[in-house]
Amino acid sequence: MRRVREILRYRFEQGLGHKSIAVRVGAAPSTVRETLRRAAIAELSWPLGDDVSDAVLEAALYKAGGTKTGHRRSPEPALYKAGGTKTGHRRSPEPDWAQVHRELKRKHMTLQILWDEYISRYPEGYRYSRFCDLYRGWAMKLPVTMRQDHAAGDKLFVDYAGDTVTVVVDRLSGKTRQAHLFVAVLGASSLSYAQARWSETLPDWIECHILALEYFGGAPALLVPDNAKVAIIKACHFDPQVNRTYCGMAAHYGSAVLPTRPRRPRDKAKVEAAVRIVERWLLGRLRHRIFYSLAEVNAAIGQLLHDLNDKRVLRRVGATRRQLFEELDRPALRPLPVERYVFAEWRIRRAGLDYHVEIERHYYSVPYRFAREQVEARITANTIEIFHKGERIAAHRRSSGNGKHTTIPDHMPSAHRRFADWTIERIQREASAMGPDVALLCERILADRPHPEQGFRACLGIIRLNKSFGRDRVNAACGRALEIGARTYGSVRSILDNHLDRTAASNGAAPHEPIHHANIRGPRYYH
Repeated sequence: MRRVREILRYRFEQGLGHKSIAVRVGAAPSTVRETLRRAAIAELSWPLGDDVSDAVLEAALYKAGGTKTGHRRSPEPALYKAGGTKTGHRRSPEPDWAQVHRELKRKHMTLQILWDEYISRYPEGYRYSRFCDLYRGWAMKLPVTMRQDHAAGDKLFVDYAGDTVTVVVDRLSGKTRQAHLFVAVLGASSLSYAQARWSETLPDWIECHILALEYFGGAPALLVPDNAKVAIIKACHFDPQVNRTYCGMAAHYGSAVLPTRPRRPRDKAKVEAAVRIVERWLLGRLRHRIFYSLAEVNAAIGQLLHDLNDKRVLRRVGATRRQLFEELDRPALRPLPVERYVFAEWRIRRAGLDYHVEIERHYYSVPYRFAREQVEARITANTIEIFHKGERIAAHRRSSGNGKHTTIPDHMPSAHRRFADWTIERIQREASAMGPDVALLCERILADRPHPEQGFRACLGIIRLNKSFGRDRVNAACGRALEIGARTYGSVRSILDNHLDRTAASNGAAPHEPIHHANIRGPRYYH
């Protein structure tokens, strides 16, 4: 159902067509069309309510989907293209081809519209066919990095540079460590961003994306990485599997992840060229500097990025990257959400018989009806959220991996809840109030078990005998049980039922005084 929700979001929030949605979610256009048709029949509106779980959404789409209407698709109207003839040897005003190239990056902009504006201003200018020929001839002379057609605010290309930056982490020993360079570049304006990180792991990958989007001040429609393992779980031309955390981060900013095709570096030629420029512009200028922290590296990178984006004028375009960004990309970028994305990892777990889920050597409870069920855990720095088939069933504050349990009383069955408030200290306190023999017997029962919790029920049973037999009789029965070595609830209950607590402790007691000698063991020795 996650794919269905993404289809609805792209359709109703961004107004994308069937083919564009199909590319983003990795499905066939016919599947997208059928899903939207069923959503229309089910009268679903976006955004979906909090009460619309995956089960409810599936029932609404596929139990009341109806049948295909069979209506024939009406032909779309043909586009009118004005012809035009060449003007011969007449000199015509030359358009600003760099401006034409920038305008074509805007959404819904075509050469036909630009020629109409040109000819209305200069009636003696080039005809449409000559206008197009001259522009294509000019565009063929552009550098490779500008040859691709990228719409404004559409794509953000991301990658790691192949070379690293050396950082001295210990001034005394001279020990060094290599920092990796993350690079992001917008397709239309080529505005570039770079950040040094210690590793290329998922937390650093996500953090670099967040900082890049905050640097640009907006979010693009698509994030275009290569097929690195940190971003793509399974590389496939038709149906790539993107890391769920990466997808969650992109969805938080209203974007989608569109990885390049496997073994097709030309799909991300923009970022490959940007990486090469950044390596030459940054690493080449920093080769003689010595850095002692990652903050020093990023401060130096920030100064050089300012020169690259704001001062260096692109040839053939006649503008800086910052000027192109303000003109093209900034108006088209989506605004950033109010709250920053919180890094979260997903883990698949199975609830145990005790309806607890183990995460990082700590056990968190779920409602007891989900025992033995497979669940998904969303892990952040402070919280643990547990989902079952897309529905959140539990939320906990994250605890340290100490092997202990975090249990919410509402998750427990009623039979278990009655014992939840009892602890070892409370049992000892209740037993001491009933008598010294009861306290001693409960202490021995708890000490004999490998885990004290295993003796809870026996001690609770002995304490609750007070309601039926009274405190004095229970204390006497516990004393008799200690003398005969019977340390179970059943033995104490049997002594009370047979009134053995009222008889002498030993049937063969001698009438004379006991003999005290160092070599004679008394009855207490065996306790």
